[in-house]
Amino acid sequence: MKVRVKRCVFLFLGLLAFVACSGLLLPEQLSVLTSSEDVVSERVLVPGGQSVGLQMNVKGALIVGVENDSGPQVGDMIIAVNGKKVDGAGDVNEVVSDSGKPVELTVVRNRKHINYTVNPYYDKKSGEYKLGLWIKEKIAGIGTLSFYDPKTNKFASLGHGIYEAETGMLLKAESGTLLNTRVNQIKAGEKGEPGELGGVIYDFRNPLGTIEKNTEFGLYGKADDAQDFELSKPLIMASRSQVEKGDAYILTTIDGTKVEKFHINITKVRHQGHAQSKGLEFEVTDEKLLKSCGGIVQGMSGSPIIQNNRLIGAVTHVFINNPKKGYGIFAEFMVEQCDK
Repeated sequence: MKVRVKRCVFLFLGLLAFVACSGLLLPEQLSVLTSSEDVVSERVLVPGGQSVGLQMNVKGALIVGVENDSGPQVGDMIIAVNGKKVDGAGDVNEVVSDSGKPVELTVVRNRKHINYTVNPYYDKKSGEYKLGLWIKEKIAGIGTLSFYDPKTNKFASLGHGIYEAETGMLLKAESGTLLNTRVNQIKAGEKGEPGELGGVIYDFRNPLGTIEKNTEFGLYGKADDAQDFELSKPLIMASRSQVEKGDAYILTTIDGTKVEKFHINITKVRHQGHAQSKGLEFEVTDEKLLKSCGGIVQGMSGSPIIQNNRLIGAVTHVFINNPKKGYGIFAEFMVEQCDK
């Protein structure tokens, strides 16, 4: 009997030694490791899909039209008038409108500072002096909310930046608002001609949030009241490595204010080491979306993409020659932008 007890004790001590030397973990230790490393590292986001109105004041004085080609050009950014720094079109008009004297403009073109002397002309209709330059002040449009982050009270939308149409320049946001929108029109996409959602922005007095920055990977800002988003069920964000080819779905709005689910098939996943707006390629397989819109149309940018019950990304672009196909950005990259 004593021999058996000694033998059992010896075996037990040997087993403990083997576990310690081999680095194996006991079940209790394994559960602690899982809860402290895996769960904490997962980001919980609330997917959007709501159509939203975007109103943004442009930072700086971007020239988008000229009357005389010998002076400042389309795409130039006015940064000073008579040596005084300007932040917007109002600052330029303030200096010019009351005086017919020559004005010295300092503009930035391809990162170089250039000075021009411009002679204002008198506009009889307005009774003011003008430079003969058209300056971008505000922009407005429709997009889709990508997600709301309850951890930071920040929102993300579009998945790509807003650019000046004439110059292709990424516009800097001075301030802006995110507004409620009701979709009331659809122009279906065709080969060579992207479709478009039409909508009405309403309830200007109660904006959904404040736009803080316009980046090449979307618009980001702070929510005024998270409840106004009519939030859906929170989901865990997928990392880039968890995204795979196959079935997925998007959330978007094509009728009124109703967010709906539409099925897609992810056909390509690019292994990107840094933020880019075309990390995914997908094809619309949902018959309802194909029948009503022809696939992806303008206004759907920012629609969240969900796979395996995780938020994996957002719609960014449509294939010009095939509206059934589109691109998406990884949600991981959008969160990085949101956190900056």
